[in-house]
Amino acid sequence: MVLRWWFYPLILLGSLVLVALGIVALTLVLLYPNLPSIDAVTDYRPKLPLKIFTIEGDLIGEFGEEKRSFVRIQDFPPVMKQAILAAEDERFFQHGGVDWLGLARAGMAALMAGKSKGGASTITQQVARNFFLTNEVTITRKVSEWLLAYKIESSLSKEQILEIYLNHIFLGNRAYGFAAASRVYFNKDVSQLSAAEAAMLAGLPKAPSQYNPFNNLKRATLRQQYVLRRMGELKFLDEAKLAAARAEVLKFNRERQMYSVSGEYVAEMARQEIFEQYGEKAYVSGIRVITTIRKADQESATLALRKGVMEYDRRHGYRGPEGLISLPNNKSEADDVIEEALVDKDVIGDLMPAVVTSADTKRVLALTKRGENVVLTGDALKFVSRALAEKAGPGKIVRGSVIRLAIDEKGALSISQLPKVEASFVSLDPIDGAIRALAGGFDFAANKYNHVTQASRQPGSSFKPFIYSAALEKGFTPATIVNDAPIVFDPGRNGGQIWEPKNYDGKYEGPMRLRQALAKSKNMVSIRVLQAISPQYAQDYVTRFGFDAKQHPPYLTMALGAGSTTPLQMAGAYAIFANGGFQVKPYFIAKITDDKGALLFQATPAIATTDEAVAKTAERVLDPRNAFIMTSIMRDVVRYGTAARAMSLGRNDLAGKTGTTNDHIDAWFAGYSSTQVGIAWIGFDNPTDMGNNETGGQAALPIWMYYMARSMKGVKETPLEPPTGITLVPLGSETRDGKPAVEYIYSENAGNEAQGPSALREANKPSEEVKNQIF
Repeated sequence: MVLRWWFYPLILLGSLVLVALGIVALTLVLLYPNLPSIDAVTDYRPKLPLKIFTIEGDLIGEFGEEKRSFVRIQDFPPVMKQAILAAEDERFFQHGGVDWLGLARAGMAALMAGKSKGGASTITQQVARNFFLTNEVTITRKVSEWLLAYKIESSLSKEQILEIYLNHIFLGNRAYGFAAASRVYFNKDVSQLSAAEAAMLAGLPKAPSQYNPFNNLKRATLRQQYVLRRMGELKFLDEAKLAAARAEVLKFNRERQMYSVSGEYVAEMARQEIFEQYGEKAYVSGIRVITTIRKADQESATLALRKGVMEYDRRHGYRGPEGLISLPNNKSEADDVIEEALVDKDVIGDLMPAVVTSADTKRVLALTKRGENVVLTGDALKFVSRALAEKAGPGKIVRGSVIRLAIDEKGALSISQLPKVEASFVSLDPIDGAIRALAGGFDFAANKYNHVTQASRQPGSSFKPFIYSAALEKGFTPATIVNDAPIVFDPGRNGGQIWEPKNYDGKYEGPMRLRQALAKSKNMVSIRVLQAISPQYAQDYVTRFGFDAKQHPPYLTMALGAGSTTPLQMAGAYAIFANGGFQVKPYFIAKITDDKGALLFQATPAIATTDEAVAKTAERVLDPRNAFIMTSIMRDVVRYGTAARAMSLGRNDLAGKTGTTNDHIDAWFAGYSSTQVGIAWIGFDNPTDMGNNETGGQAALPIWMYYMARSMKGVKETPLEPPTGITLVPLGSETRDGKPAVEYIYSENAGNEAQGPSALREANKPSEEVKNQIF
């Protein structure tokens, strides 16, 4: 009887087990043939964004739906892999795809808690789910996930599976994979992560939106501390390292800076070029573009431009706070209001947004976008002293004012403001046209308009060298004497207005040599020179420098740079003077490769040389004697002319020309050495008077100088050697330092160096004799 009592329940239990096994077997039979192919995993080809790099390989731009950097498993630091194993799958290298022990533990925990907490999915299961399944909670989906995990484990090694996981998992803020997440959250290469940072990232896969430190730092920190505790329990970290990691204060990339060097304008130029060739494929196939940009030069250009712009802005005073918000008295509540107010305020040109929490005439307290409380006193308040006065008016800085903070080279903060003026700078190699630095504006985040390539502005006096170059081909010499005297043009019966041009400084020096006239930027001389050679001739002549004739109408106003051009066109034009007369085409893409490194494109620029051994030489468009004489004259512009302040750089091999347009709307400096050409421009997008004395020498030249001081450091000076066909003749006078004056001229012009062509005699007539000439 006792045996019978136990026998029937055993039969029933056995039957149930057999039925369950049958159901499982049937499920496997039905599901396994319908499982998707795992080719997407075994032949892993992730969507890789288009990436733009400097010539040295520094990332300056990334474009694509998914931010991802594929990194080989051996290149991930051990601490990152350990943090992942501690957080997600400590038995990854022991189980076969499904961790039944982990499942059992999770089941017991759920039974004890009275509800399921989820989890217990291995790394392999997560790979299966991410590639092939949804997140729906059903038995069928879970069983499919197990089967796929086993299928993946049978096809790939553990290292391969972990590599896919580390590169593919979504981690919030459009970051896929831990290499991309490292850039997004810490602006670091994944190889540079500390244990504390790795633990923070390892906490993200569970729920990227919930444990995102940008969204909820408190919750993210709790998750990070859990990961660190598990790393300690698994002996990945000893007690000392664990304590240090727990105490480490993380510095997040709250400004979302992704690159070590600011090259967004160049990156956007590259994106447009690649998209034109490859279409949408460009954003997912991992194309890599290596530009001609040099990191050090690009950094110099960005710093120089921003410094020049901020100096201009400070000369014109403080305009007042950006805005005003109402702050509650409770500090915690006020901090929340400030954080909300600054969410959409980006850091522009290194100017940090902040909100004033307390202000008087001698001290200002503020909370920055980074969450830092700062105290500002003394020199930090000089720029805004009037806005702190008790009777400051509408622009007064008070509690709740939204301000900007600048940081100087020594790390000191001061109150500043966002500039309204814009600027650009471009530098290129005159030998092959490679663009070495390009800053298209003050900050790409604030203004994406590329002033180097898109802004067509009047070049002003920086265009005069091309008129003078044309004059040399018409028989002028640097010693030719031209009258610097007032001149009036009356269109007469044609109904136009009288044109009475003036020198920029209002001073006239009478007859003077061409060299001195260009050095001092004498408008009257330039007009008379153009009058002598004819505007039509000059219009045709300047096209050899790459200028569009239509943008430079054949009127005498061309002598003052009344046409229009871009800074990039000016760079290419001045390169012809710098390289001795060859036309080189500016370019910025050195090569293009696919995601495996296979070459798709290699630039083969024409080289400015007469060496027949060079495979591709540039076309000579200018007599080398002309280039030599123009460089000689423009070196005098720097030595004692309108750009004399550049002599503070301590070099004698720099040449260039300042440029200022009517009403100080545009200011330029175009300068060069034998190794690089640099063009600086500053002005308002909506053409506006920049103010009295804001000339090329005052507003633009400093940008060029700041750049050249850094980029030319350690570069030896290059002597200027005259080419064949140049004669050095005495002028019968003395130089500024008392030495006998001599001049370089074309050999065939010897003996006629001062008089110039016959057409000049008419142009040199007193103004009353040319009043009726029509321009």
